[in-house]
Amino acid sequence: MVIFTLDQYRLDDNVYHVENRSIPDATIKDCSAVVPIFGIPETKSTMKIKFLYTATLLVALACNSPKNETTVSTGEMDRSVLPIKEPEAPTLSELDARNAKAPARFQVKAPSKAPNVLVILIDDIGFGHSSAFGGPINMPNLERLASNGLKFNRFHTTALCSPTRMALLTGYNHHSNNAGAIMEVATAFPGNTGIRPQSITPIANVLRMNGYSTAAFGKYHETPPWEASVSGPYDRWPTGSGFEKFYGFIGGETNQWHPMVYDGTTRVFPKVDDPNYHFTNDMADQALAWMNTQQSLTPDKPFYMYFATGATHAPHHAPKEFIAKYKGKFSQGWDKLREETLERQKKLGVVPQGTVLAPKPEAIKDWDQLTADERRLFERQMEVFAGFGEHTDSQVGRLLDALEARGELDNTLIFYIVGDNGSSAEGGMIGMFNENTYFNAVQETLDMQLSKIDKLGTEETYNHFAAGWAVAGNTPFTWTKQVASNFGGTRNGMVVHWPGGIKSKNEVRSQFHHVIDVAPTVYDAAGVPAPKTVYGITQRPIEGMSMAYAFDNAAAPDVRKTQYFEMIGNRAIYSDGWFAGTIHKAPWEQQPRRPLAEDVWELYNVNEDFSQANNLAESNPQKLEELKKKFMEEAAKYHVLPIDDRSIERFDPIIAGRPDLMNGRTKLTLYEGATGITENAFINVKNTSLKITAEVDVPANSSGVVLCQGGDFGGWTLYFLDGKPAYSYNWVGLEMYTVASSQKVAAGKHTLVLDFAYEGGRGGGGTATILLDGNKIADGKIGKTNSNTFGIDESADVGTDENTPVYPPYARKEKFNGRINSVTIDTKPGN
Repeated sequence: MVIFTLDQYRLDDNVYHVENRSIPDATIKDCSAVVPIFGIPETKSTMKIKFLYTATLLVALACNSPKNETTVSTGEMDRSVLPIKEPEAPTLSELDARNAKAPARFQVKAPSKAPNVLVILIDDIGFGHSSAFGGPINMPNLERLASNGLKFNRFHTTALCSPTRMALLTGYNHHSNNAGAIMEVATAFPGNTGIRPQSITPIANVLRMNGYSTAAFGKYHETPPWEASVSGPYDRWPTGSGFEKFYGFIGGETNQWHPMVYDGTTRVFPKVDDPNYHFTNDMADQALAWMNTQQSLTPDKPFYMYFATGATHAPHHAPKEFIAKYKGKFSQGWDKLREETLERQKKLGVVPQGTVLAPKPEAIKDWDQLTADERRLFERQMEVFAGFGEHTDSQVGRLLDALEARGELDNTLIFYIVGDNGSSAEGGMIGMFNENTYFNAVQETLDMQLSKIDKLGTEETYNHFAAGWAVAGNTPFTWTKQVASNFGGTRNGMVVHWPGGIKSKNEVRSQFHHVIDVAPTVYDAAGVPAPKTVYGITQRPIEGMSMAYAFDNAAAPDVRKTQYFEMIGNRAIYSDGWFAGTIHKAPWEQQPRRPLAEDVWELYNVNEDFSQANNLAESNPQKLEELKKKFMEEAAKYHVLPIDDRSIERFDPIIAGRPDLMNGRTKLTLYEGATGITENAFINVKNTSLKITAEVDVPANSSGVVLCQGGDFGGWTLYFLDGKPAYSYNWVGLEMYTVASSQKVAAGKHTLVLDFAYEGGRGGGGTATILLDGNKIADGKIGKTNSNTFGIDESADVGTDENTPVYPPYARKEKFNGRINSVTIDTKPGN
């Protein structure tokens, strides 16, 4: 009996391909029977396998020889059951070790000739942004890989951050991973809980248990926010998900000049005072250090590295010398840029020659209708973004240079994925200098932004560009990030480079694929199966399909015939060259356009209409109804239902119905050392009255923060400055309200109280009163408050203000110079 562990069956030229091994047809004919296990389809009497099947299965072939059972692709180890079982130690009878021979040491090694794997993921960049895919942003290292590798021009993501990352790192659809949207808006429904099921094991864990070294650098955004504290659990942190090394940030975005960084599960503080500091440089430094050391110590051990930049997600922070390269390069505006990009795409062959521009959304103004001030602002926004993109690629280049210097570039399977979704239109119609305004439903004005135009890209802004640039960046499509029902939200360029395993060079591949197909391709190349069981837990059949069949065969028929898409109500289905979808809500719209059941669907023949410019819904209603039915079947299969089209409201755990670390508590007492507490792990002080009571022991002329939350671009802080207590509220980086005592506090023990009487509503104001030892020493009006969030990459801190300061005037004096015995926040004072 010979047991084959299969990720993919393929028969061509009378050769049966199993796990990267080619078995001549004659070998199959020698078998006397084919024993199907787990429902293998029919076979002919010649024993040829004549079908394509992509789940992880077992086929037993009863053959004349050999008679003993082995695992064909993996030697004596059964890699389908993880961890790989250690053999029983033999019983020895020899008394003296000098007279005995030790048994072979059990050690799990990667399969012979397994390549290194490097997955590079850029954030929030569109199909039409990079120079390799016809865009205006110079990305020479992406082009370098493409010239010696393959461009995939029909590769798809999920239209949003966390869902794409979950799918990428597991090989399963985002709803199967319970990641229907970003982690911060998880709900109680299957498909959206934010908790990766035990029946799905990430690539990193699979490869680690198969003899790989593993590491992740940069953005993660897969950890449930209620688990992102010192209380854990750490199962869904990178190091709990198979990565032996992690250096990066846990949330959805970070300040590139002042990032909130973890090394493993420990908060660390990079040297942000270095004038040359930038997080992308920092993560590249860390990745290089790890890779070089790993290769030095264990040159025969392959590695799996996930290099996921926070760039080019907002805030658009770039070194000034990179921004300067694009001065004056976008004066033609977004309409002309779309036309120019399409022409370049045709010349490069990344779109068919007959492709036309799909219409841009009606809300996007024509460039020639804009005012001079609007054009001046928008040009600068795009210059900053382009510099951000080129700078990011330059850091990827450092990794490639190191691989080449080590002699490992040809032996490394590289996926350079240019975007986890389409370019982001979350900047709205005019962009913003502080993205936190978007999350708090505050509209910035043109004048506000013009006053900051020279600061865009620096640490003084948290900027995003106008939606028109996002549409141009997704050329030739209509829509953007969040819109899963249009290729503008899901079509991302990808380059695959592996000279040691791919013969074809500088070619385009147009097979239809999805981000879930990366994992099985990695398994295929590494010679390991997707596991059947992990730690005794049965694994679901992998949902992705290997792309390896297309590596050296440009004309190979698509293996992926169907793929659903859904994000916050925007939903679609691809099936055999047809695509049906509905625009339920645009990224800049506050509410859905209509109830889910009343959505208007569109229909495209995407085998003939690359850009989705010709809606066939009216001319082929029968096909449309067929695809709508198909969507519902796939949606039920993968836990897409019920669809939840709320967006900003779901940031509130009570509304969303997800776990909350506070679990309804209205009072929290903290002590010195409580720092770096993320917003989702802290008590909710938004849209409510509250009372903060601090028991302190202060020196004369005391200074420093007692308790704060947030930073430069939104937050609040209770502090001492020059011996005087004060409370400041930073409203989304636009206005600062400060209530301060004129009375210095004598040295000694005191009770300091901040009483905030809220006026009601969402984001309303109130009156702040400061009391010392029961006596009022100051009061004043707080005009407005943050309604939804203080910042994804900021924290609550006792005795200091980590990351950026809520109140800039106390910068470098934020560490409290007295003693804080306790500080209590009560959101139901008087109860």
